[in-house]
Amino acid sequence: MAMATQNPVGQKKVIIPNKYGEKLVGILHETESPDIVILCHGFRSTKEDDTMVNLAAALENGGFSAFRFDFAGNGESEGSFQFGNYWRETDDLRSVIQHFSEANRTIRAIIGHSKGGNIVLLYASKYHDISTVVNVSGRYDLTEGIVERLGKDVMQRIKEAGFIDVKNKTGSVNFRVTEESLLERLSTDMHEACLHISKECRVLTVHGTEDQIISSSDAVKFSKIIPNHKLHIIEGCDHGYTHYQGDLVSVVLDFIKGASSAQQGSTS
Repeated sequence: MAMATQNPVGQKKVIIPNKYGEKLVGILHETESPDIVILCHGFRSTKEDDTMVNLAAALENGGFSAFRFDFAGNGESEGSFQFGNYWRETDDLRSVIQHFSEANRTIRAIIGHSKGGNIVLLYASKYHDISTVVNVSGRYDLTEGIVERLGKDVMQRIKEAGFIDVKNKTGSVNFRVTEESLLERLSTDMHEACLHISKECRVLTVHGTEDQIISSSDAVKFSKIIPNHKLHIIEGCDHGYTHYQGDLVSVVLDFIKGASSAQQGSTS
């Protein structure tokens, strides 16, 4: 069962078990609205990332409840961190969505930043119960970005040692990459997945031109294959939206409000 505790700011900590029995910890920004938006953080990040916190606060101010949570193995959630894990994190998102659906909440949108952007798109490709998806700086080709993070000849080095330990500047291990986890990432085909997103599902992709981690050309590639897609490129913006949090919040909120109005119009 999910548990909730109140903290001084009026936000609730909610704990939701995933399908593997691990407790996922999240913060619910509660409004009187039954409409809720779920927020998904990126690689080696948490629900406390500036982008997650600022989007949740803006949604709350805009009249939507919002839930930002840690994937298993990240932040406060149980489980061990794994490189890859795209479909397993999609399972985590499924558990969160089912929890709020069973509580008679309407999931108005799912939003993901960076790797979280991939997770919300994968979710939309597999399940067709969410009508609004926001991909913030997600990666189109998951075979890219590996050399930058893990170095050259990565597969050969993994086969020799059985794994690679990625260390920080002080020499302690940040995380371990196994052959299985690397293959899981390499076999996750975003192009193929996006072809399965329903044309009823509205998708917004936001990306910055100065993103040094994932090129904004990835956003353009998403726009070419997702059927019901809006593309918004922010000039001068980096991967973390360092000086552009306000721009991001404005674009995302406008899109969700517009999508929400359209949904309510079609059901009235």
